[in-house]
Amino acid sequence: MQREEVVDACGCCAESSIGPSRFSEERVALIRQAFRLEWLTIAWMTVEAVVAIAAGIAAGSLVLTAFGLDSVIELASAAVLMWRLRVELQQGHAFPEEVERRATRIAGGLLFALAAYVTVAAIWSLVTRQGEVFSWPGFILALIAIPAMRYLATRKLAIAEKLGSRALRADAMEAVTCGWLSFVVVIALAAQWAFGAWWIDGVASSAIVWLLIKEGREAWLHQECCGDGEC
Repeated sequence: MQREEVVDACGCCAESSIGPSRFSEERVALIRQAFRLEWLTIAWMTVEAVVAIAAGIAAGSLVLTAFGLDSVIELASAAVLMWRLRVELQQGHAFPEEVERRATRIAGGLLFALAAYVTVAAIWSLVTRQGEVFSWPGFILALIAIPAMRYLATRKLAIAEKLGSRALRADAMEAVTCGWLSFVVVIALAAQWAFGAWWIDGVASSAIVWLLIKEGREAWLHQECCGDGEC
C-alpha cells in the first residue's frame, strides 16, 4: 500500500495510508503542474542568481549579493523537489523520507551559513563605514522578483496542500522568503539612491539575516520533529 505525507496542525509531517486508487489522474495532473512550476523556478532563479551576484559584487552591495546567493539555494531546493516529484510520478509512491529529511537539513544548514556570511559582511561594512554604489540592474531585478515570487509561492502552496506534500510546501516557503528579500533589496537600494547614506546597506542586511535564520530554524526544527516519524 502506498504511503503519502500530510502536514499536521503543528506543521510536522505525518503519514497516512492510501490505496492505489488515490494515485489518480487528478494527482498526476497536480504533479505535472508542480513540475512546470519548478521549471519556471529554475529558469528564473538562474537569471536572478547571475544578475544579482554580478550586480552585487560590482556595486559592493551586501543585500544584492545575499539575494543572489539565496537564489542559488532555491535552485538546489527546486532540483531536490523535481527529484521527489519524478520518483512519485514514475513509481507511484512518495519520495523516501530519509532522503527528504537529509535534504531539509542541508537546506536549513545552507540558510544558517548564508546568515553568518551576511552578518559578518554587514558588521565589516558598518565598522569600515563602507557603503555600496546604486545598481540599476539589481533594483529592476528585485522589482520584477516581488510579483514573480508571489505567483510561484501561491501556486506551490495550493498544490502542496492538495498533494499533502511537506517537501513542496517547504519549497514554496523558499519562494515566500525570496519575495521578502526582494522587497528588502528594493527598499535598501531606493533609500541609498535617494539619501546616499553609507550605512543603509549594512542595516538592511540585518533584516535579511532575520529572515534567513527564521527559515533555517524552521527547516532544522521541522526535520528534527519528523526525524523519528513522531509528529
